[in-house]
Amino acid sequence: METGRFAPSTTGPAHPGTLLAALLCWLDARSRGARCVLRLEDLDPERSTPERVAAMREALDWFGLDFDSTELQSEARADHERALDQLEARDLLYPCGCSRREIREAGRRGPDGGFAYSNRCRERALPAGGWRASDEPLRARLPDGRIEPVDEAGEPVAQSPARELGDPIVRRRDGGVAYHLASVVDDARAGVTRVVRGRDLAASTATQVALQRLLDLPEPVYRHHFLLLEERDGDKLAKLHGAVGLPELLPVYGPGELCAVLARGAGFAVSAVTLSPHALLEDFAWQDVALRDRAVRWTGTQLEWVA
Repeated sequence: METGRFAPSTTGPAHPGTLLAALLCWLDARSRGARCVLRLEDLDPERSTPERVAAMREALDWFGLDFDSTELQSEARADHERALDQLEARDLLYPCGCSRREIREAGRRGPDGGFAYSNRCRERALPAGGWRASDEPLRARLPDGRIEPVDEAGEPVAQSPARELGDPIVRRRDGGVAYHLASVVDDARAGVTRVVRGRDLAASTATQVALQRLLDLPEPVYRHHFLLLEERDGDKLAKLHGAVGLPELLPVYGPGELCAVLARGAGFAVSAVTLSPHALLEDFAWQDVALRDRAVRWTGTQLEWVA
């Protein structure tokens, strides 16, 4: 059975971009008769708290989105460690002592807009006790060569990830499993066949497919959609940048009113002042969804779309 997933980080309150991404993922799955899994990504030890995890779950429920199952990423530690064991058995793990400052000072930009890693530590070996004995971040040695996944929306996701982005960190300095590895392992465990997410993550697709192949995991179908942007600087609407959160929106909007605002901004031809996600299902089609990113303004009393 087809399975989609929505996987928000739980590092702050849900905001309009969170809810729009959740809505599009949910509509994609439900319109296909697919399962839809909620995965709460709570691996950030500094910013993810039990209270924020609960608040994210409550926000999606308030918005009217139902999921077939809910997972906490932190509860999958054993699966993540088995993946690290597999990579070690194939001699694909190595410790890396390069700091973010050193990588930034090297000055080579990657396709994600960040700074690419040069694979400088690639020939280093794990300590005698294996990956568990290392107190440094660990990277996975990706195969050289081009990887050409297909994005349903036509986003350019083909890359030579080992060269263009560099080998990814798979275990952080604090011992936590890093995003790329946790994501592909969790998708495989949940049987995810469709990954619908914002285009800010398109540049990570080839890296994740490379890890899937190294671990003999199935490759989902990908679709990357438009983003909500901050009006003032054009950056993605994000918790990290202080985007207006649900607590500020609640005094102004009910769930149906906010759903209608986001649906109109996404390009749906709706005139109703209030509607539920289920009301959008009957006529849902990706060709009706906006292609270009859209900026949104919070006036303190309402959300306004910026042309």
